[in-house]
Amino acid sequence: MDQTRSSHHDPYHDPYHEPVLRAEVVDLFAPVADGTIVDGTFGGGGHAMAILEAHPTAWVLGIDRDPDAVANAPSHRRLRVVRGNFADMASIVESVRSQEHEPPLPPVRGVLLDLGISSHQVDTARRGFSYHRTGPLDMRMGPDAEQDAARILAEADVDELTRIFRTYGEERFARRIAQAIVRARPLRDTTHLASVVAEAVPAPARRAAHPARRVFQAIRIAVNAELDALERGLDAGIDLLPEGGRIVVISYHSLEDRIVKTRFVAGARTCTCPPDLPVCACGATPELKILTKRAVRPSEAEIAANPRARSARLRAAEKLHAGATDPKETP
Repeated sequence: MDQTRSSHHDPYHDPYHEPVLRAEVVDLFAPVADGTIVDGTFGGGGHAMAILEAHPTAWVLGIDRDPDAVANAPSHRRLRVVRGNFADMASIVESVRSQEHEPPLPPVRGVLLDLGISSHQVDTARRGFSYHRTGPLDMRMGPDAEQDAARILAEADVDELTRIFRTYGEERFARRIAQAIVRARPLRDTTHLASVVAEAVPAPARRAAHPARRVFQAIRIAVNAELDALERGLDAGIDLLPEGGRIVVISYHSLEDRIVKTRFVAGARTCTCPPDLPVCACGATPELKILTKRAVRPSEAEIAANPRARSARLRAAEKLHAGATDPKETP
């Protein structure tokens, strides 16, 4: 996800930040650039502005949970930005369409999800996402989150914290870290949390990367229910697309990428019968065509220019037949 900017910045041309895999995203949406692309994770609008600049007939509907992203969205005639969770994409599109805008949005033809945390959120200490900056234990992407990091860290027992760190952070020292956190309560801020985690991790394991990285990731995912939102958002986005529509997803860790890959593979499956059935009886036809045989990764040149792109993985699929489609396309 790209970095949110103040209103006088142009996120597409900002020399400090480039949206991850920008050229690949622009190219993948070229065949559907006569409609609206729903950017479910708008952030600073880097991908959206790149799409609008490259495709003069494309429109973008940006969605973001973060009020900062909406408040600081760039102005463009073919861009609309609203606050919300991309998991609720269908109702958000319906709501925007029900409002009287001139000209109205063209039919939805594409969906973009650039997952994870935005650079702006990481770099803003008061948001509590960074283990490098002192800030409150917040980590909410938007005010719709039911709890913040402080509440989870104060109330969860060792078993629950272990589950969060192991499941969402794939942290091998999950229990040791959970026990250390419970002993150190109450935690003051992000710096205190990072130091408690570092002390709980064996010294050799601290050399590869910051020892708190996976723990902060895990807490953030738990606070924002990110994996549940991703599963719901993938279904909503695919259902929203008409025949020939495209969905592009950029993920940043294996948990997200696994969910995306599994959903695309399920949508591209031609038969759902049990494997021991000699003849297909389901008559199922594939819903999706996978456009990326394997996840697309940034080039070494892009990583050198933007180190935060290193873990990015892009997958894309095309809708083969219209099931539940954009309501404005139904006669």
